[in-house]
Amino acid sequence: MTGRNQRGGAELPVGRRIARLRARRGMTQQIFASRVGRSKSWVDKVERGLRTLDRLSVIETVAGVLGVTPEVLLGKGTRRGEPAAAVPEAIARMRAALASYHVAEPGDPDWRPPPPLGEIERQVAYAWTAYRHADHHQVLRMLPDLLGDARRAGEAGGAPGAAGAAELLVGAYRLAAQLLVKLGEPSLAWLAADRAMAAAAGDPRRAALAAVPLAQALRALGQSRLAMTAATVAARRLSPPPTVDHPPRHRALAGTLLVEAALAAATYRDHAAARDLLAHATRLAEAPATGPAEPQAARPAEAHDTDDIGYGPLVVELARALVTAELGDAPQAITIHTRATGQDDWQRLPAEQRAAHLIGMARVHLDAADPRAAGRALLTADRIAPAETRLRPAARTVLTAVFRDGPAAADVARLAATLGLTRG
Repeated sequence: MTGRNQRGGAELPVGRRIARLRARRGMTQQIFASRVGRSKSWVDKVERGLRTLDRLSVIETVAGVLGVTPEVLLGKGTRRGEPAAAVPEAIARMRAALASYHVAEPGDPDWRPPPPLGEIERQVAYAWTAYRHADHHQVLRMLPDLLGDARRAGEAGGAPGAAGAAELLVGAYRLAAQLLVKLGEPSLAWLAADRAMAAAAGDPRRAALAAVPLAQALRALGQSRLAMTAATVAARRLSPPPTVDHPPRHRALAGTLLVEAALAAATYRDHAAARDLLAHATRLAEAPATGPAEPQAARPAEAHDTDDIGYGPLVVELARALVTAELGDAPQAITIHTRATGQDDWQRLPAEQRAAHLIGMARVHLDAADPRAAGRALLTADRIAPAETRLRPAARTVLTAVFRDGPAAADVARLAATLGLTRG
């Protein structure tokens, strides 16, 4: 269980990788040991290679504390395969978790006290990290229990931790909604996003965070006008309404909502609205990174920063490419995409974000009557984040069109075979 070092040479033992990740996060062996529930001696032996990590639960705990996915911890060569057939069962568990309105109380047979907020915070943070690395199987495994724990913590808190519990519950529901949109379950995603809005409890920033997947779900349901309204209203209600003079966190969140609104406007061919929204999003993205400090009371101290949404000029340009394609100009969209992905910042975006964009652009290449380019985009997406291409119905639809268009490149044919596609 090893992975390549940063120089691309021999692979580092997992113990040395753990030691490096721990040191980068400023944790001593004792602090790290307490967070993973082990002794300092155990940590020392693992880091020196005298003990191995041979249980999945231990690997996931260690990875979570270090803020990486198990695949990153163990190395690229050990990526665990998991059949797409497992997804329907996982979605069924998600549906059951979202459909449950009952929170067990003391005395009920299935009651158990909620984990400490710190533990839930760690799990929510880890789930978001896994999502950004496109480890969608892992997120699906975690979410049903995580939603239940966050709900119970919210019900139990009337006290100092109530704000933190609400923050984590919004984060868990947001994550569920965004993943369900990807997996072709927009109605279930809308339910999760609606739950996130309810958990936001009138807090403008939490409501704005919840409005991002809400707009995505509504757009997937064919309700693009409602999606645009939800996103723009949430952006306006941020307190204070973000401008280039306000804190970067507010600008990033408002800009993300404006991008979602622009994508929604483009789907019903409102050219003027889509371009105005993108222009506003660009102004927010290009504002100086410095700005007034966010008030200390703006976010609860207990909450983890799960709203690191990675906003910036490149994100707006990627959206501009998709908006331009939606408005009917595929060649110009491809030009914008090519220019944007040639920037150094492209490689710094999360794997999930890059692969998702490439899947969207594969459809644009098809619209431009270039199935070969569409196939190349899908193959690149698959190298970056296999779960994006192999689990998402949108990717399967594009790949099917590419594969059935005519003779396909060998790599495209192999990917199609992996997904069980035929020319029939």
